[in-house]
Amino acid sequence: MIAACGGGTSSRPLPAAVALTAPANLANGLSGTVNLAASVPADAAVSAVEFQIDGSAVGSVATPPYQISLDAATYPAGQHVVRARARDGAGNVSGWSSATISIDGGSDVMPGFTKNEPWVGGLNGATAFAQAADGRLFIAEQGGRLRVVKNGALLSTAFVQLSVDSAGERGLIGVALHPDFAGNGWVYLHYTTPQNGAHNRISRFVANGDVSSGIETVLVELPPLSSATNHNGGALHFGNDGKLYVGVGDNADNTRSQNLADPLGKMLRFNDDGSIPSDNPFFASQNGVARAIWASGLRNPFTFAVQPGTGGRIYINDVGEATWEEIDVGIAGANYGWHGSEGPDNITSGVSAPLFAYQHSATVPPGSGPGGFFTGSAITGGTFYPRSGSFPAGYRGSYFFADLAGHFVARLDSANDNAASTFARVSDDPVDLLVGADGALYVLMRGSVARIGTP
Repeated sequence: MIAACGGGTSSRPLPAAVALTAPANLANGLSGTVNLAASVPADAAVSAVEFQIDGSAVGSVATPPYQISLDAATYPAGQHVVRARARDGAGNVSGWSSATISIDGGSDVMPGFTKNEPWVGGLNGATAFAQAADGRLFIAEQGGRLRVVKNGALLSTAFVQLSVDSAGERGLIGVALHPDFAGNGWVYLHYTTPQNGAHNRISRFVANGDVSSGIETVLVELPPLSSATNHNGGALHFGNDGKLYVGVGDNADNTRSQNLADPLGKMLRFNDDGSIPSDNPFFASQNGVARAIWASGLRNPFTFAVQPGTGGRIYINDVGEATWEEIDVGIAGANYGWHGSEGPDNITSGVSAPLFAYQHSATVPPGSGPGGFFTGSAITGGTFYPRSGSFPAGYRGSYFFADLAGHFVARLDSANDNAASTFARVSDDPVDLLVGADGALYVLMRGSVARIGTP
């Protein structure tokens, strides 16, 4: 940095580069006391070396040897990222030196957080949830009931009971509340109806207190389903543009994902009355419900999330087949490649590569693949933490995701090049995530809800 000084200039350099010397990058299965160490040139004007794990401070050391320790038992088992940098007396800092490691931790959640599991129990095959501004949770159960949690208690009377086909991955699979829910009471449900042959439907209901008024307004009828009962997608959310976005699976027919005349294997976009916006990317070139296609090339977008506030990014969690789970950046007109590509494999011209992908099992030395140490079976939850809230500043703006059989909640740190780290462990199969009005992270599992917050 150059600063004015009288009639000339003088240089005020950053501190000398720091090198993280321990633990080694890709160190696996660390337990007990984990030593973090760094080195700087002997003649460097360094006032301290700072250490972090997953973007949170571990501590700083003012004099050599620059080393500090952490207790692995206080962290959740899985992947973590440790870093070190130097600071001088003027407050200038060097770049970070980092290492990706795996910890055999003993905690269910990162230090500084508390996990209440179950916060609410008594659910039966939960699939998705949404929260009203007044704090009520609306929870979809696969068998057709929409349940309400009010003041931390599961109400015995369902908001509505639908007649559904719940075979395999069918049933009541998505719920969203209108942005003006407080004024109009509109609740949107995505479910598999057996009427006139099994197919998925999007309907709107009106809240009358904690139950439906009993009137269903059918907005969208999707194409008939085959005898296959999997790859049904399900999530629906309103974007910051006021449009309703819907994730639809390929119904176990991978040829449908690339067919722009077919809405299956896609992200769809509707107006709040079920009509199709004329600015959709394929509105002019397609007919019928296919005009609602917003993005294609998806296998089973079970969940996705809309970033609140300015920007409004959409991240799509696409459940993979044999090898990869992926997080895709939602872009109008994008093609995510299924079935010609999965995860980072076979990315060709015109195909949008995932932002992050992790494997079902490690086929390379542990930690060295694109997903690091993460392995799982199905990416089934995702939410953005807002840029305000009760979580520490370093966590705000992060994207959280969960894996069904892996029973983990992880985070992409947007402030640090989307570094991926394990945030929490849960005991049941997670299917959805959201950040509550109270700033806590809520994890929906098949039979219960967990709440993760700060003390």
